[in-house]
Amino acid sequence: MNTRDQQLKSFDRLLTIMDELREQCPWDKKQTMETLRHLTIEETYELGDAILDNDLDEIKKELGDLLLHIVFYAKIGSETQDFDIADVCNGICDKLIDRHPHIYGDIEVKDEEDVKRNWEKLKLKEGKTSVLEGVPKSLPALVKANRIQDKVAGVGFDWEAPNQVWEKVEEELNEFKAEVKSGNKDAIENEFGDVLFSMVNYARFLNINPENALERTNKKFSKRFQYLESKAKSLKKPLKEMTLAEMDVFWEEAKQL
Repeated sequence: MNTRDQQLKSFDRLLTIMDELREQCPWDKKQTMETLRHLTIEETYELGDAILDNDLDEIKKELGDLLLHIVFYAKIGSETQDFDIADVCNGICDKLIDRHPHIYGDIEVKDEEDVKRNWEKLKLKEGKTSVLEGVPKSLPALVKANRIQDKVAGVGFDWEAPNQVWEKVEEELNEFKAEVKSGNKDAIENEFGDVLFSMVNYARFLNINPENALERTNKKFSKRFQYLESKAKSLKKPLKEMTLAEMDVFWEEAKQL
């Protein structure tokens, strides 16, 4: 591993390259925070994919891409005299110190849950009017549901045991089934949302990240379906011309791989 001095030199190298690109590269010169935004989101998802794949080399590369974006935003901020990378670093350092009084102050905590509860209380003292203010509106719905539940749990609004949450899941499932029978599309959608929300809550009690769990299933399904496609191609038979029974044979093979 690199020494702290080597780490600082590498960061200084990145800052220097960013300065040079901003001055000399036609593409880099044209970028704004708005034009970078969607690229940053894409890089974040690519990092997430690498983490789920446990590809450490790819994680390293994606972290570099994300770090570049952070440096890029800070460079743009410095050009308008609003902030620079030092302000960004000092800002997060100050926040971490303020929100960890059990490390940098005289507050005592027993466990991780105490830390989370103190964190939310401190944020309200900073001027936030709701514990939910920290949940970005643009988050994907599944991730947002998990963050909402995590936030309110931090101030004590939570179930006491997993079995209580599962009872709520069953309750929501029964309500969903009843609306399916009624045929009211709006009501069905509302109840389906309640089922998903309660399942996300149950996952949280089992220490499962629902976004990660669903994405793992997405990846698993995609691999199996692509195996099915490759087998159909080797037989020179379009999937549309195969029966479900024929496709199921290859699907079961894919499950064994």
